[in-house]
Amino acid sequence: MKSIIIGAGSDLGVHIDGAHLGPTQLINDLKSFYKGEILNFMQDETIIKSRNISDRSKNRYEVNMLNEKIYKAILDKMKRGYFPVTLGGDHSVSIASALANAKENEEIGIIWFDSHTDYNTFETTITGNIHGLPLATINGYKCDDLRTFHRGDTIEQSRTVIVGARSIDEAEKEILKYSSVTVFTTEDIKREGVKAIVDKAFSIAGYKTKGIHVSYDLDLIDPDVAPGVSVPEFDGINENEAMEICDSILEHFDQVTAFDLVEFNPLRDVNRKTEQIAINILAKTLKRIEELPEKEVDDAYLI
Repeated sequence: MKSIIIGAGSDLGVHIDGAHLGPTQLINDLKSFYKGEILNFMQDETIIKSRNISDRSKNRYEVNMLNEKIYKAILDKMKRGYFPVTLGGDHSVSIASALANAKENEEIGIIWFDSHTDYNTFETTITGNIHGLPLATINGYKCDDLRTFHRGDTIEQSRTVIVGARSIDEAEKEILKYSSVTVFTTEDIKREGVKAIVDKAFSIAGYKTKGIHVSYDLDLIDPDVAPGVSVPEFDGINENEAMEICDSILEHFDQVTAFDLVEFNPLRDVNRKTEQIAINILAKTLKRIEELPEKEVDDAYLI
């Protein structure tokens, strides 16, 4: 199957700078072996980011503008038979990639590999950082202003699985308690093992669905191992577990219809440790996509 890399260079969803540089750096690394198509979107460098601690929807308009461009590009490429690999950037860019996937394939599930649950709303957010709201947005739980460009169904909570959570705001806990979202913590991974948890995640997200969106946030990994992220959370998984998660995802890749790798911040990396892990994950993923059968495409999109 043909892959396409979508660079989504944004750190508009977080008060810390640097994640907008991640996609370009990873793309430059990939060019040594990846010969497929690449589109690279960057936030407007003239934008002055809001850092106002009382602003509960920092850079909402700018996030939406960039996400609309990414959404339209991914949707167009999926209709032409491409498998999109979206590189962030902060996790707000996954609003665009996941909703484009939902628009094209309908009735999909989602697995969110992340140390955070990203289930805040404009009413509950403590920081006002929009990268803490994307999964709620993708599930259609409030946050309407972050998906104004999407005309279609959102992804159901019952088909949503979070893997690796260990930093959950109290308001998020309350929301998730009364939702049908499944949450596996880092402790669950340590106790039951990577493969068991990933297998469970795919079983839930893949139940009576037409595909699964996978979004892998590098802050899932302990910052002693992968320091190059904007909001690190300690007591995470180690490098072997990070790669085992990748391998377990690839075992189920016939169910996956789009893949994100997000939150690489090269300004915070040390000795390129996070960058190398990201490249290893991408190399394995891109190779696996090549093994997938070609997608049937409407002749109208081949012109």
